[in-house]
Amino acid sequence: MQSGATPASFPHRHLLGIEGLTRPVIVTLLDMAEEAIEVSRRVDKKRSSLRGRTQINLFYESSTRTQASFEIAGKRLGADVMNMSVARSSESKGETLIDTAVTLNAMRPDIIVVRHAHAGAAHLLARKVDCSVVNAGDGAHEHPTQALLDALTIRRNKGRIEGLTIAICGDILHSRVARSNILLLGALGARVRVVGPSTLAPDSLSRLGVEVFHDMRRGLEGADIVMMLRLQRERMAGVLTPSAREYFHFFGLDEEKLAYAAPDALVMHPGPMNRGVEIDTAVADSARSLIREQVEMGVAVRMAVLEALAQHLPNV
Repeated sequence: MQSGATPASFPHRHLLGIEGLTRPVIVTLLDMAEEAIEVSRRVDKKRSSLRGRTQINLFYESSTRTQASFEIAGKRLGADVMNMSVARSSESKGETLIDTAVTLNAMRPDIIVVRHAHAGAAHLLARKVDCSVVNAGDGAHEHPTQALLDALTIRRNKGRIEGLTIAICGDILHSRVARSNILLLGALGARVRVVGPSTLAPDSLSRLGVEVFHDMRRGLEGADIVMMLRLQRERMAGVLTPSAREYFHFFGLDEEKLAYAAPDALVMHPGPMNRGVEIDTAVADSARSLIREQVEMGVAVRMAVLEALAQHLPNV
């Protein structure tokens, strides 16, 4: 552990969002993730923090990257991990989230990782089960482990987060990643901007303490980190964007727009990417891209979160 951080200094039974986490708690999780990186790079990647424990990954939305990283994280900590793709089973039979929660609770799991299309689903589940709950994304509300892995990636490459200018670009309105990052990066002292068309980055977002830009070049000016977001057309009611070609022209990240950022600016994307829509292939695959590193950090952060929650699990 760095900075004397210990799992016991994480005071929460669940991780339902970034909202409500203090700066010291966030730093504790990031420091724990640093140690998890070293574990993941060893030949023997096993730890025993969750040995004998049962982890259920309850995914109502498909997400190969997030589900796989939670599975790998749990197994590296010694847990018995079960994946449930509920969209193809119980939900199709009319079973509600509460029904599923009651059923799973009777099986006495220790940790449930839940991803759901509706905001508040993780909070509801946490009220219905006896185990710890991790929010792996609920609607357009929050995605806390994504924000933590993004912060870890930034800190490892820039040496700090405080004082950096970070531009989050694209579909802010529908993005749980954006919301969690705004909360976390702001708590760690970054200057956060959001950039996008007025339909996807409304001026009302300024109430979250961010600067709002509707011009890509102005929004990227001097930015240290450029974080692109996927267009979430599945969450859009009506037409909120022009054609993909027009969107890329005005808001897609290419070398010409990136030149407005700081000379040493780095590029991020939570994935999956729509190449040629929100980001150009040349930028996504360039030496300034942290996108592949974000994936590695995802496993480390999820190991840290699971290990932190393990300290609150009953031993009888």
